Amino acid sequence: MLIAQQKLKENIAEYILYMWQVEDMIRACNLDIELIQERIVNSMVDDEDIRKEIRVWYADLISKMKLEGKEKKGHLRDLDDLFIEINYLHGTLIGLLGDEKYKGIYQAAMPLMDDFKKRANTNNITEIEICFNGLYAKLMLRLQNKPITPETEEAFNAFAQVLGYLSVKYKLMKEGKLV
Repeated sequence: MLIAQQKLKENIAEYILYMWQVEDMIRACNLDIELIQERIVNSMVDDEDIRKEIRVWYADLISKMKLEGKEKKGHLRDLDDLFIEINYLHGTLIGLLGDEKYKGIYQAAMPLMDDFKKRANTNNITEIEICFNGLYAKLMLRLQNKPITPETEEAFNAFAQVLGYLSVKYKLMKEGKLV
């Protein structure tokens, strides 16, 4: 929870990827708070008060996942809302603000996004979702100690550049400093 709060303030892309991982860990523990306490919370910190706070945070996430029908798959509505904001920001940077630096980063990544979209057989998602899915796939590959080809690494780097730029601009937008 403490990590999530920090990531939400500092880097929206890292926050979303972190929360996807948390959702998957909760599912891996069958949405069982006792199992989460044993396997995750107890190993995080020694301070009992912080453990209690983290347990409450996980219990709240479990409740939300159950309420929203996300026990098996999908993402919490709060994360979906962030996607809407980030996609809006993407469109604003490309169109309204005409951010040339972002346009260059985005255009360089577009062919890699198209390729990833074809390989993943996902037609109904935005380019920004492709970037997130790609970076989450990279995380999963690393956790499984699976090799990553240089071509795939190139795509992941391009996706990271897109999301990194959007994260900086998102923070500025939230601070009312986006020009």
